[in-house]
Amino acid sequence: MTRNTWNELDDKAVAIARALAADAVQKVGNGHPGTAMSLAPVAYTLFQRFLKHDPSHPHWLGRDRFVLSCGHSSLTLYIQLFLSGYGLTIDDLKSFRTEGSLTPGHPEFGHTTGVEITTGPLGSGVASAVGMAMAARYEKGLFDPESKTGLFDHNIWVICSDGDLQEGVSAEASSLAGTQALGNLKVIYDDNRISIEGDTHVAFTEDVTARYRAYGWHVIDVAAQSNGDVDRVALEKAMEEAEKISEKPTLVRLKTVIAWPAPKAQGTSKSHGSALGADEIAATKIALGLNPDENFAAPDEVISHARKVIERGTAERLKWEETFAAWRTANPEKASLLNRLQKKELPAGWESSIPTFNSDKEIATRAASGKVINGIASVLPEFWGGSADLAESNNTTIEGGNSFLPSSSQMKGASPYGRIIHFGIREHAMGAILNGIALHGLTKSFGGTFLVFSDYMRGSVRLAALMDIPSTFVWTHDSIGLGEDGPTHQPVEHIASLRAIPNFALIRPADANETAIAWREVIKRQKPVGFALSRQNLPVFDRSVFTSAEGVKNGAYVLSDSAAKPDVILIATGSEVHLAIAAQTLLKEKGVHARVVSAPCLEWFAEQTPEYRNSVLPSNVKARVSIEAGISLGWRELIGDAGVSVSLEHFGASASANVLFKEFGFTPENIANAALHSIKKVGK
Repeated sequence: MTRNTWNELDDKAVAIARALAADAVQKVGNGHPGTAMSLAPVAYTLFQRFLKHDPSHPHWLGRDRFVLSCGHSSLTLYIQLFLSGYGLTIDDLKSFRTEGSLTPGHPEFGHTTGVEITTGPLGSGVASAVGMAMAARYEKGLFDPESKTGLFDHNIWVICSDGDLQEGVSAEASSLAGTQALGNLKVIYDDNRISIEGDTHVAFTEDVTARYRAYGWHVIDVAAQSNGDVDRVALEKAMEEAEKISEKPTLVRLKTVIAWPAPKAQGTSKSHGSALGADEIAATKIALGLNPDENFAAPDEVISHARKVIERGTAERLKWEETFAAWRTANPEKASLLNRLQKKELPAGWESSIPTFNSDKEIATRAASGKVINGIASVLPEFWGGSADLAESNNTTIEGGNSFLPSSSQMKGASPYGRIIHFGIREHAMGAILNGIALHGLTKSFGGTFLVFSDYMRGSVRLAALMDIPSTFVWTHDSIGLGEDGPTHQPVEHIASLRAIPNFALIRPADANETAIAWREVIKRQKPVGFALSRQNLPVFDRSVFTSAEGVKNGAYVLSDSAAKPDVILIATGSEVHLAIAAQTLLKEKGVHARVVSAPCLEWFAEQTPEYRNSVLPSNVKARVSIEAGISLGWRELIGDAGVSVSLEHFGASASANVLFKEFGFTPENIANAALHSIKKVGK
């Protein structure tokens, strides 16, 4: 973006931004004024002079992305969106952190125009920005692999805090960013040495500069001015240098004083999360050369000056579009692909790539998933992913896809545009990176690990659900069925815990064909989702005997019905479904009519009409049994007071799967007994 000579109106805009931050927090009575005040010159310089963006077209494909990782300082972003002309008004700033406002306490993706990502959980923004940078490179490979144009080259700018860099997720992701040599990633670290408990040196004394250089980053240190204010000239030089660095990510370590220039509050932990008070704000405005009696001042000449960024952004976008039009003409196939991805459409007949599985051979659902992944990858070039160092166990490798690694890598099969992501043993970062890829907008990625390690990545999973983005988590080794690795690796409470996340679907398919249909639905639905897949081989149901696996799209369906009105309904998921079928046979021998319902996704089932749900689980059949190798939490809603859960209410053990299933009651005989017990309870 064109950079004009800095002038007095720019200085006044920064002063106004600082005052607005103080006023907004003071009006609502809570919030984080200090960081927004000290970062005002940083954010203003970025939005006005470096960020490639057009506020009149906020979703312009060629724009840079901005991530405010320190989401508690949301005013840092909101004020720049207001000044730049993204649609926020002074009234929006006045309604900061209040019900229904466009300026909630932390930035929310999809809620406020110009907000690229929901941030707040510290470290997550840095990690997701790594995903955005990776996505930008992968998309470059789809549309301009020979680098004939700069159309698909843009930067990911981040502002982060001490707190962000203390969180482990940022360390995981930053390490990977160095390995990936993500030259399009530019992080400005607000090193103000203050957190809620005071001086960060009570817990954080490492040499961050040395750490990031060890990660393989380019690091630029920028000291504060002698009066404590940001050295904006030195910062701009550092940002110019960062723009020129293309072979590795850049960290600009910027020394600041929180709440500068508040006379008493600057440099204090109180200014981090509390309103400054009327007297301190008045004194601050005097120090800024502003009228202490004016609140939410936004002079017309300042707004008019700041919004000239729209003219500059529009000019840059129009120039980009001119080049883009020529590219489309010269590259019709790539242009057609881009058009499809922008519209979030799928190619005609893509479903034919999804394999079907015969019933003559048992197969683990993790293995079936791997085959489906490769089928999808054969027709969807936007589909890519990997695992947290467990590809052979998770079956997440796209065959012949090459490893996503920088051109400088000497690893076998490396390609800067490879389809296989090696996340390393970094589950939390993997989740956040998948979120960043999804937010970047064009491609569809996935990441795998063992289900038990979903604990490590739960924060990222929750954010995917909160943002309603299509992040796909592939979790395998889903129960005590993994056997000899023992209780540390055997998930017990995890399925119930993941189901508790709002707006998140957990899929536990019963066989290979359920896995295939589930993957098809995941691709079509474009929603946050996780798979829970078996390590052990499972029978593949003969669909000429049992009902079609198409029922998976409804979340739960009648897999095997009784000849007469059912006396009891057996509801099972995953590897326990075939046990329910065996129990149905035992009950039939006793003259008991049992219906078997496969319920791979309770969330999808809850979306169905009441009529459909009642057709699967008739309200007049009170005897019900849930069968799942995990805790029973959550099943009461479906099985009712007369229901019985065949579940696991304790940790597992180290032994073979067959031994453990028998030892812990996951047998046809025990399920049949549970059914009889439920029938007896109904009769009481």
